[in-house]
Amino acid sequence: MTSDEIRCTVEGVFTGRIERHWPDKAPSAIHKTAADGPQIIGPSGIETDAQADLTVHGGADKALHHYAADHYVTWREEGLLPGDATPAAFGENISTTGITETDLCIGDVFRLGTALVQISQGREPCWKLCEYTGQPTMAYRFRKTARTGWYYRVLEAGRLAPGDEMSLTDRPHPEWSLHEVSVALLSRRVPKQTAAQLVALPVLAEAWRKTFSQLAG
Repeated sequence: MTSDEIRCTVEGVFTGRIERHWPDKAPSAIHKTAADGPQIIGPSGIETDAQADLTVHGGADKALHHYAADHYVTWREEGLLPGDATPAAFGENISTTGITETDLCIGDVFRLGTALVQISQGREPCWKLCEYTGQPTMAYRFRKTARTGWYYRVLEAGRLAPGDEMSLTDRPHPEWSLHEVSVALLSRRVPKQTAAQLVALPVLAEAWRKTFSQLAG
């Protein structure tokens, strides 16, 4: 898929509130439901959405989580999701079909509804993903396959609703595949020279640049 072909329709927009889902465990906003009508996107993401632990979720570099619905078929075939699982099963804010991590690059800029957003990093799954899906190995499988989805930072505020179009407007770093960078981060296996180059990549999320700094030695 070429950069001028990267456009699709937003099929789902999801928001959640902070709840206590599991006894003796931290609360979470991983449970998302379909948004009703247009949603305002600001610097911290969808205004009606919430994050329970801002040290690991949310913030400028992780304002919106996008997950490719294309992966759901594979997760079902692998027996890690029930047959009736639908988008938002992983706590994502945005669902589309037609593009996945392998089609994208770190720093890609999209017109998303009327907002302008930029890919900052992939997702690093935590224990909440295992608890929420009821699959003890789900976080491991996310890391192993790099089918993690990705995060956006918000460059321009706007509105988003299901049925809106998203289209690529700029690709400043075609040399840095989202999939390949995510594999490097999640596996912690990357040549020191490559890690050093990623540390110097300003569009990469600060947290990921810090990790690559450690890997660069």
